[in-house]
Amino acid sequence: MRVTNLTKMMIAFLATICLSACQSTSKEAADDWVYLFDGTSMDGWRAYNGETMPPQWVIEDDVLTFDTDMKLEVEWTGGKDIIYAAEKFDNFELYLEWKIPEGGNSGVLYHVVEGYGGPYEASPEYQLLDDLKWEEINNATLQEWQKTGADYAMHTPDNNVKIVKPAGEWNTTTIKFTPELVEHWLNGKKILSFVPWDEAWEAKKMEGKWKDFPDYGKFKTGYIGLQDHDSPLWFRNIKIKKL
Repeated sequence: MRVTNLTKMMIAFLATICLSACQSTSKEAADDWVYLFDGTSMDGWRAYNGETMPPQWVIEDDVLTFDTDMKLEVEWTGGKDIIYAAEKFDNFELYLEWKIPEGGNSGVLYHVVEGYGGPYEASPEYQLLDDLKWEEINNATLQEWQKTGADYAMHTPDNNVKIVKPAGEWNTTTIKFTPELVEHWLNGKKILSFVPWDEAWEAKKMEGKWKDFPDYGKFKTGYIGLQDHDSPLWFRNIKIKKL
């Protein structure tokens, strides 16, 4: 078949339109993510039930760091859990990278509502822990619902796929929340899923740790939080996408 100059021009024109559309779609997908912490600013963050950031939370080498060795010029009163309070989220996909020291303990909380003694009293928590050394250091035995990736005191991860890295190494966490399904991901693997607020969820709540916490898990929107548990912490690339 003879290809004319006009045909070539039409092919080039259509290819340009296709490339532009693909680039636009890619940009829109990338723009869906909003950084809660990008390594340069703590804007939007403050203490739970507070007005400012606890002074031990600092940025070091582009990493949001909880520095337990920092000497405080002024005594801090109040808790050291922090929240991203610039916006509340209901259905979302949250991604972050984190590491902890040997014996370290923390958590990522969502649907955080203030006014309680701590965010855990009402807000679900994705547990962060040094699974490999915590028991040895603390001379205590952990339940599976206390270990990394658990929906704390509710749902346990699948240890057949779960990969937790040693203390001091970076891990990745993703939490996907919709009213139909919640997913916990760790280092690229889906380690648990559950349906929030169904009969099984309510039964599990009333049978365990949260039976005396009537507001646990009831809120359908709220802040994102990071838990202080008296150990150094490091977080980076904290971003969220609304679903």
